[in-house]
Amino acid sequence: MILLDILSKGESVNADRYCETLDWLRHAVRRKRPGLLRSGVVFQHDNVTPHTTKRTKEWLEHYRWDIIPHPALSPDLHPQTFIYLAPKAPHGRQKV
Repeated sequence: MILLDILSKGESVNADRYCETLDWLRHAVRRKRPGLLRSGVVFQHDNVTPHTTKRTKEWLEHYRWDIIPHPALSPDLHPQTFIYLAPKAPHGRQKV
């Protein structure tokens, strides 16, 4: 499952915003794949600051999501690589 969250002009990602996006992803997974959250989630993100803060780590531990290690700004699977392939969504969010 891929979640695309487009920020408004001038907006940046911090730990609070990232955890909000993770909450939105969690609710989308619950709607689209009932039972998946009980069987476990394996999640991949890179190691940029909002992904490695104490708040984010606590969120991931609380929901027991396993993280696949991925180096920061790695050229493979880097989000900016794919952002131009997705249509722009109304209200800044892409349906999952």
